[in-house]
Amino acid sequence: MDLSRLWKRKGLNELSVEAEDPHGLSRSLGPVDLIFLGIGAVIGAGIFSTIGTAAAGQVDAAGHVVRLGAGPAIILSFVVTAVVCGFAAICYAEMASMIPISGSAYTYAYATMGELIAWIIGWDLLLEYAASNVAVAISWAGYFNEMVHNAGLLIGSSLGHPGWNWGVPAWLSMCPRGTPDAVFAAAPHLFGIPIVFNLFAVLIMAGITWITVIGIKESSRFNAIMVLIKLVILLFFTAVGVSLFKMDHWVPRGSVSAWKGFAPNGWGGIFSGAAIVFFAYIGFDAVSTASEESKNPKRDIPIGIIGSLIACTVIYIVVAAALTGMAPYASLNNAEPLASAIERHAASSSGLWITFCAFLVSVGSVVANTAALLVYQIGQPRIFFSMSRDGLLPSWCAKIHPKYKTPVVTTALTGAAVAVCAAFFPIDEIVDLTNIGTLFAFILVCGGVLILRLTDPERPRDFRAPWVWLTAPAGIISCLLLMVYLPKVTWVRFFVWLLIGLAFYFAMVVWRENLGRNGMSERKSFWLTGVAASVITALVTGGSIWLGLWK
Repeated sequence: MDLSRLWKRKGLNELSVEAEDPHGLSRSLGPVDLIFLGIGAVIGAGIFSTIGTAAAGQVDAAGHVVRLGAGPAIILSFVVTAVVCGFAAICYAEMASMIPISGSAYTYAYATMGELIAWIIGWDLLLEYAASNVAVAISWAGYFNEMVHNAGLLIGSSLGHPGWNWGVPAWLSMCPRGTPDAVFAAAPHLFGIPIVFNLFAVLIMAGITWITVIGIKESSRFNAIMVLIKLVILLFFTAVGVSLFKMDHWVPRGSVSAWKGFAPNGWGGIFSGAAIVFFAYIGFDAVSTASEESKNPKRDIPIGIIGSLIACTVIYIVVAAALTGMAPYASLNNAEPLASAIERHAASSSGLWITFCAFLVSVGSVVANTAALLVYQIGQPRIFFSMSRDGLLPSWCAKIHPKYKTPVVTTALTGAAVAVCAAFFPIDEIVDLTNIGTLFAFILVCGGVLILRLTDPERPRDFRAPWVWLTAPAGIISCLLLMVYLPKVTWVRFFVWLLIGLAFYFAMVVWRENLGRNGMSERKSFWLTGVAASVITALVTGGSIWLGLWK
């Protein structure tokens, strides 16, 4: 086995040649398209759900504090998180201006740290994108059911019956009036396993996959429509919030000081809130996966990354200010804080007004999740496309549709995989892995910028990270600090996931190369090494469960 390939780097000149392939992906996106892609990815379910927990905090059944709440100072939590993401964003922007390839952090690692690290980050991005998309698809189905329920109440039909939607049993479509746990408990069981099929999650993934296959420009236009709709809804919510704003909600009467009333748990609560709302910022890095479909990637990708991050930060701060000003922060710890804040003031009004507001917020949630699904479904296949082109996945994964100029094979495969997982499985603690996986990717990109500044300082950079020897290390340190605040079990699961990735690397890449030398076909060696990797995966996962590390 030739271990030298583990640290073999891919030259920037070779990457530049690949980026100019005339038979590659269709270059049709401008800077505005890319900014909208970033906003579509970032503003998802986070602003409609996690903001409440970040503001109010969380306690367990015994009354013990699990997370400190930021209170109205959730506004500062968004600023802190924006600064952390900003360090990573400018590093992404510099890398994208030098390496305009669809592989994002995977390709950047290949150019700076070698094949093994590139595989690890590619495996890590699989965790970030796939787990996020499965969770968002399930969330989309729940919000869609909620929207149908509210629409049924508005028009006086039977659509909102608490147990059925369009004649579909609750256990088949995720009952809108119950939690996923309740749905799984009520479902038929076979050998103790709940038999559940999340119909709406499958349908939305099928639709999103079809849109992303037929063209990047069509996907961009659809995303722009979704972004405009959700921004209008958030603007409506902000207007309502301003009209109902009460200073007592920011600084309650009797507070020891204005600061203590505004930030009841001090900076500890603010940083705790920042760790929670970090989920609301995940996605701006997906802009870099559209590098090979950008008209002028060296200029436009940095604009898309930084522009979308700034726009989302402003939107988040405005919405957070309106939310905490219209309702006491302690009342926001629920699944739908925006809707509950409006309902608090609408209680004395007509029931139709309450339902209309709830319906509008649920529409915003559905639209936000739709846009996030679309952008993640654009990003994930293009990372696999780059890995296949580099020989780390079978060559057929790099097939481009002759008419639509999209990576049709990887798009179809990832769409099907997400749909299957969203159809049959609930998502619990695995969603936490998205956070640590994203932070890990940010750290490697910040480190890659420093490496290239040392190894190739004279190479032209259309965008240069300002004060790079300050900002890049600050990005690494701040990401590490946020990772420290994550639960211990998340770290354990992350390392287990990386071990599984290493198993796949050595079984499916290194061993596959040796099999190829012996004359075995690519397809046969792929399936043979796939079986071996699956056995290793089962052993690693089973061993971690047996040792109690997965609890």
